Amino acid sequence: MSFFNSIGRSMTRAPRAPKRSPTPTSATFPPTDSNSNNHNNSTPSSPVVPSPAKPLYLCSPFVEAALVKGNFKTIVMLPKYVDIMEWVAVNVYDFYNNLNEFYGVLSECCTQQSCPTMSAGQTLNFTWINQDRKSVHLPAPTYIDYVMTWVQNLLDDAGVFPTKSGQDFAPSFPATVKHVYRQLLRVFAHLYHAHYHQILHLRSEPHFNSLFAHFLAFGREYELLEIKDVKGSSSTPVGIGALWERWRDMGILEG
Repeated sequence: MSFFNSIGRSMTRAPRAPKRSPTPTSATFPPTDSNSNNHNNSTPSSPVVPSPAKPLYLCSPFVEAALVKGNFKTIVMLPKYVDIMEWVAVNVYDFYNNLNEFYGVLSECCTQQSCPTMSAGQTLNFTWINQDRKSVHLPAPTYIDYVMTWVQNLLDDAGVFPTKSGQDFAPSFPATVKHVYRQLLRVFAHLYHAHYHQILHLRSEPHFNSLFAHFLAFGREYELLEIKDVKGSSSTPVGIGALWERWRDMGILEG
């Protein structure tokens, strides 16, 4: 079932949804000591850049931790007699609220000092588009606050998320909700990259993994997410891209 096929692919972006773009930044790694030899006049070998440690969320048993076992396909399928617009709207509402609750618990650990950028990988920091249409780096808590406030305002706007019976969704709804999804994905990406150890400390990894797997499965089923958003590029990969591939190999998600 394609969300966009069901209403046409010619929809324009919602006018209130500002564009945002990821901006890669270079990461500097300290070189390891080169191997020395017994020749006094020998030329030192080139510095070796150490590979980053494997993220905890990719390590067993954490990567397998979940409340829901099996494939998420059956969970995200459109129920019989349910309007697809309503189905997408109510799920986006739930994803936002659940993610917001998780971030509320972790917000004490996500500060301007600990997270000076909206990092989501070893070489990736997301940037915000300001009112002057310029990309600016923001501390992660500021970025996330902007995202959550923006999404909450959309959810409270009956012109975007109708609440009365018989009220139609705006033609721009698919583009708007797709943009919402992309921003929520960035929040997930930062929490996995920078705060997964704190999620483990709270013993909440089964809940968080299941929420994120559900989010990914729903986004792919209704074309709210593109693979490039999840995985990034070869030069600036998103950390959770490897988690997507691991869960796909485990049969939790579909390609």
